[in-house]
Amino acid sequence: MAQRARGWRNTAAAMTAAGMITAGATAPGAAAAETPRIDLKVLVVDNGDSPVKAVTAQLKSTGIPYTTIDLNDSGRPKITESFLSDTVSGRPRAKYQGVVLPNEAPFGAGSAEQTALETYERTYGIPQVDAYTWAHPEVGLDYTSEGGWAGTLDGREATVTAAGKSGWFGYLDGAFRFEDNAPAVQESYGYVARPRPGFTSYVDLPVPGGTGRGSLVGEYAHDGRRELVVTFAYNNNQQQFRLLARGIVEWLTQGVHLGRTRNSFAVHVDDVFAPDSRWDTERNCTPGDFDCAGGDGEGTTPIRMTADDAAYAAQWQREHGFTMDMVFNAGSGEEWKTEHGGTDALTARLLADKAQYRWVNHTYTHPFLGCVQDTSGVPWSCAKNADGSTRYMSRAEIAAQIRDNHNWAVNKGLPVDRAELVTGEHSGLKTLPQQPNDNPNLAGALADTGVKWIASDNSREPEQRAVGNALTVPRHPMNVYYNVGTAAEMADEYNWVYTSRGDGGSGVCEDNPTSTCLDEPLDVTTGYAGHIVPQEARIALGHVLAGDPRPHYAHQSNLAEDRLLYPVMEKVLADYRALFTDNAPLENPRQSAIGTEVQRRAAWQSALADNRVTAYRIGGTVTVTAPSGTQIPVTAPEGTKKQLVLGTTAFGTPYAGARSAWTTPAALQSALTLKLP
Repeated sequence: MAQRARGWRNTAAAMTAAGMITAGATAPGAAAAETPRIDLKVLVVDNGDSPVKAVTAQLKSTGIPYTTIDLNDSGRPKITESFLSDTVSGRPRAKYQGVVLPNEAPFGAGSAEQTALETYERTYGIPQVDAYTWAHPEVGLDYTSEGGWAGTLDGREATVTAAGKSGWFGYLDGAFRFEDNAPAVQESYGYVARPRPGFTSYVDLPVPGGTGRGSLVGEYAHDGRRELVVTFAYNNNQQQFRLLARGIVEWLTQGVHLGRTRNSFAVHVDDVFAPDSRWDTERNCTPGDFDCAGGDGEGTTPIRMTADDAAYAAQWQREHGFTMDMVFNAGSGEEWKTEHGGTDALTARLLADKAQYRWVNHTYTHPFLGCVQDTSGVPWSCAKNADGSTRYMSRAEIAAQIRDNHNWAVNKGLPVDRAELVTGEHSGLKTLPQQPNDNPNLAGALADTGVKWIASDNSREPEQRAVGNALTVPRHPMNVYYNVGTAAEMADEYNWVYTSRGDGGSGVCEDNPTSTCLDEPLDVTTGYAGHIVPQEARIALGHVLAGDPRPHYAHQSNLAEDRLLYPVMEKVLADYRALFTDNAPLENPRQSAIGTEVQRRAAWQSALADNRVTAYRIGGTVTVTAPSGTQIPVTAPEGTKKQLVLGTTAFGTPYAGARSAWTTPAALQSALTLKLP
C-alpha cells in the first residue's frame, strides 16, 4: 500500500515538473510553474479488436468515464494538441488521465497524431496501456527469437512477479492458469519475451522449451513516457483477463479514479421449508407439471431437506465462512407438517440455527402471482375475464401471501427484512410469452407490504427496473436444477436438455441458436462431478471476477439427498481464495445491499452519459461535482482524506490495496473534495 502511495506522489511530481518545463502545457501569459489540472477521464483508441473492448468494458463496469476514438470511423476526431489539452482559468489542463491503445503506435510511428499523443503523455505524465502487442524492442522486449517464445498459452501457468505483487497487481496471490476450456480450440495466443533495460515485468511465465522466464505484462519506461505492455490476446470473458483487469485499470489511473469495484458472491436457496417435485427419468419431465403427459405427481417422492441436511448446512457455512440466503415458504412448511403427523424436524433444526442464515420472504405457499393460469392446454395460457381481459391474482391475495410469510418469520424470531421479496418463479413480474406485462396488482401489493426489492430472473431481465416504488434485483439462475436430488438425476435431465435428438435428447439445444449440444451424453454416474460442477463453478466465478454484484439462486432440493449445490459453491470459494490475497476478500451481501449497489451503478452511468459529472485532480487534491444527491464512486490510495468544512476525515474503506466508497459532498459543500496522501 505504501508502495502505491509513493508511486502516485512520484507521478504527481513528474507531472508538475513536466508542466514547469513545457511551454506548450500553459496558456499564453500563464505562470509556467502552475500545477496542471488532470481530468479524471480515460481516452480509448479502439480498432475493434477484443483486447481494447475488454479494457473498455472494465472501465465501464468500474464506473470510470472514458472517451472512445473509433479508428474505423473515417469521420472521427483527429488526435491533436488541442484535442488532448487546453487551459481552464489560465491553468493547463490534461483532458485525460490515461490512454488505452490497441498497440504501441496505432496511428503509425512518426505520424502527426502519434507524435501529438506521445508529446501529451510526456508533458503531463500520462500512462498508456498497449492492450495487445507483439514482443519487439520498441516496447522494451527482445524478439521471441532471442530466448523467448510465441504460441498458444492455453493451460499454462503464469505468475505475478515480485514487482507486480508490490505494485498494482498485489491483490493477486501469485500464480494463475490460462483457461483451456476447449482443448481443440486455441483460446489465447501470446508472446513470452525477455525484458530489456527500462522494462519491469509484472506477470511472466517460464519460457516454453527454453530457459528463464519471459514477460506477458509489464511496464516500459522510456523517453519520459510509460507504457503497460500486454503481449497476449484476450477477451472480456476470459478468466486470465478478468484476474488482471483490476490491476491494468489501477496502473492506468495510478490508483486515483472515479468508480469502484469489489468482488462479491451471494447464493439464494429458494423454496426452504417446501418440497420440490422430482424429475422423472423415464418420462423426461417433472410429474405434476402441466406439460408432463401422464404424470400427475401422485406416488412420486418429492425432494425436501431433512433435519440432518439442515444441520449440515449450518456446519458447512461455519467451515467455509460463507452465509447462504434462505428464501422461505413458511406456509408450505406448515402444510407439510400437517400432512406428516404435526411435527417437522427440518423446521425445528433450521429455526434452532436461524441466526446463522439470512432469510428472504418467498411468499407463504409459493403460488403463481401473475395471471390466473389456464392449464387446459400446453403450454398454459392466461385465463380471461368475461370481457376478454386477462384475469390476474388480486392485490389483496398477493399482499396476504407476502404478509403472512413475513408475520410467521417475525413470530419465529427470524432475522428477516420486510423490504426484500422473492416471488415463486419470479411470478407477478412479466412472464413471456404468456404474460407480457406485470400483474397490474403487484406494485400496489408491494407498497402495501413494504417491499422495496423484488427479485427477477437475470436470464430474462438483466437490467434493474421499477415495479411501482420497488426495484427489481436480477438473480443469476444456477444450472443445478430445482427438481433433482441426486447426481444421476441431474445428469439425466442435463442430457435431456443439452444433447441432440440423435443422442436421445430433447433437441432444444439444436433449435436454440444461443445454445450448443454436448458432443455426447454425460455418464449419469460421473457427469455431474466431472462436467457440470466445474462448468457451473466457472460461470459463477466469471460473474464474481467481472464485479457483477447480482446474486445466484438454486433451491432447497439442492441441499438435500446428494447435496448437489455444495460442490459448486466450494469450488467457487476455493478457486477465488487461491487466486486472491486476503486484502481482496469475497464479499457476501444480502439482497437489499445488492439492489442498492445495482441502483447506484445505474444512476452513476446515467450521470456520466448525460455529461453531468466533472472530476479532476490538481496536485494532491481531487475535486468531483455531480448532480445533487448522486452517490459518487471513487477509488483512491490508502491515506486519502475527505475534506470537510472544518478539517478532514478518513475516506472510504479498504479493498485490494486501495480505499473506495460511494460518497457525496460533505455538509455545506457543493463538490466532493479529497486530499491524496
